[in-house]
Amino acid sequence: MTGNNYKKRPLELYLHIPFCVRKCHYCDFLSGPADASLQEQYMKALLAELSGRSGECREYQVQTVFVGGGTPSVVDAVWMDRIVEEIKRSYDLAEDAEITIEINPGTVDRDKLEIYKRAGINRLSIGLQSAVDEELRRLGRIHTPEQFLRTYQEAAGAGFTNINVDVMSALPGQTPESYRRTLDMLMGLCPRPAHISAYSLIIEEGTPFHDLWEQGKLELPDEDNDRLMYALTGEVLGANGYHRYEISNYALDGYECRHNCGYWQRKEYLGFGIGAASLMKEWRFRNGQDIRKYVDSPLFQREELKQLSLEERMEEFLFLGLRMTKGVSCEAFLKAFGQRITDVYGEVIQRNMRDGLLAFKEGSYHLTDRGMDVSNYVMAQFLLG
Repeated sequence: MTGNNYKKRPLELYLHIPFCVRKCHYCDFLSGPADASLQEQYMKALLAELSGRSGECREYQVQTVFVGGGTPSVVDAVWMDRIVEEIKRSYDLAEDAEITIEINPGTVDRDKLEIYKRAGINRLSIGLQSAVDEELRRLGRIHTPEQFLRTYQEAAGAGFTNINVDVMSALPGQTPESYRRTLDMLMGLCPRPAHISAYSLIIEEGTPFHDLWEQGKLELPDEDNDRLMYALTGEVLGANGYHRYEISNYALDGYECRHNCGYWQRKEYLGFGIGAASLMKEWRFRNGQDIRKYVDSPLFQREELKQLSLEERMEEFLFLGLRMTKGVSCEAFLKAFGQRITDVYGEVIQRNMRDGLLAFKEGSYHLTDRGMDVSNYVMAQFLLG
């Protein structure tokens, strides 16, 4: 089903594919290896959930679709073709919808990429993380820098023009010099990536890195070198035509990730697959994490159903919106909540403006460069509870 009726409520779809070749040492996502039989059962259940939920979405038009994981490109490409077909059949998919799939080097080839393109996928997100072999080995990645380069060129050759590349800083053993090699590799690509996500490593509980860190066996860059790498990201990407539009995301003009912007702007989204979260009409909920239960009954997995209070919705509006460099609009806040932002958060706003962490421009409050450096500290102050 297709259409272009923008009077409908906009909706984003997220599909979780929990499979990967092996878990990276830093990864705490709901993912892991699985055999072909379980992959097939899961993908059939995912299609059943997509079909079965469509009745809830008659008043919506799907603006973006994001297939994440895990490593979605691990599964046979025919499933992506069937997924997109099911969305087109059962949902009102906008003609200009952004449809993204996450892929990793070592899990795709030219044939698979061409199937994605013919299916209607128009945006790729490729996990590079580092251009240094030893850093990739420490992370537990399955690919080399050379495999990334091959995958990137195959993607461009298959006709993809909207490609994101993920990179990470503050890695074990990483230095500003080695991180510069990663950024230089990106800037040497032809064509250059339309979008770059640049994240600092976070040590998450339940990961091999966390165990090593607790044992004092994980050699991480010190704070000064961490900040040097953080500054280097903005310096190199800014000098090459990328603008920072969110704390960790940079894009060439016109290539901001529409799906992720929707999250930060609190647009409604519906998640499919194990662990997938949703926000629909101010209700938050998620699917359970048991893959066997999901395979057996994909339409009966919702849990943690919670209706957000006015206070919680305002908190989210600020907490998420301040991630974006354009900040939060006073007009949008008034329209959404019937109150002026300064009547609710005036004291917090003024304090952070005095501290040089917030600024006001063109009707919006936004983080300054210094505020971006301590964004978690600033955003936590907008929690009313």
